[in-house]
Amino acid sequence: MAPLKIAVLASTRATDMLGIIDEIRKGNLDAEIKILLSNKKDAYALERAGNNGIESMFIDSAGLSREDYDEKLIAELKKRDIELILLIGYMKILSKKFINAYKFKIMNIHPSLLPAFGGGMDKNVHKAVLDYGCKITGCTLHFADESVDGGPIIIQKTCEINECDNENTLKEKVQNLEVHAFIEVIKLFSENKLNVECRKVKILK
Repeated sequence: MAPLKIAVLASTRATDMLGIIDEIRKGNLDAEIKILLSNKKDAYALERAGNNGIESMFIDSAGLSREDYDEKLIAELKKRDIELILLIGYMKILSKKFINAYKFKIMNIHPSLLPAFGGGMDKNVHKAVLDYGCKITGCTLHFADESVDGGPIIIQKTCEINECDNENTLKEKVQNLEVHAFIEVIKLFSENKLNVECRKVKILK
């Protein structure tokens, strides 16, 4: 069977992608990241992809509606027969057209236990978690829909928050969990073991 064809959409650094690349190189993940697409010309994710031999492309969204921009994305994804799309720090809301074109084939990672602390990005989320006084946090990998961080939850991973934790230490802890979540779920997806019923994602044995 051919490796799973993956695309990454990123607006920032796409740090989680490194862990996925590592597992692919080790032969633990039968997949290939075919392209990284970004809506930010200066996103370090573009350089990071290039450094790892992955095709990367900036697509400018200036002056385009959400639907028109997503049409450009869809065209590039179809050229490469993409089977799974990973949103790693992608800071644009997807259009209905995009969601329908790749329904339950788009996954987003969020650095909290959704639905708690949805809508934020990166260290802002960790600061909110700490300010609230939470004892446990983690990450959520979910199927993307037209809402912000509201799609069906596939998997969540947790870690304890210590009194000495700050935004930076919490980010490191959670980012480690994010990589493990991605790897676990990519394997499940490639084995057709994810079944979505209404809002619930069932993991088949």
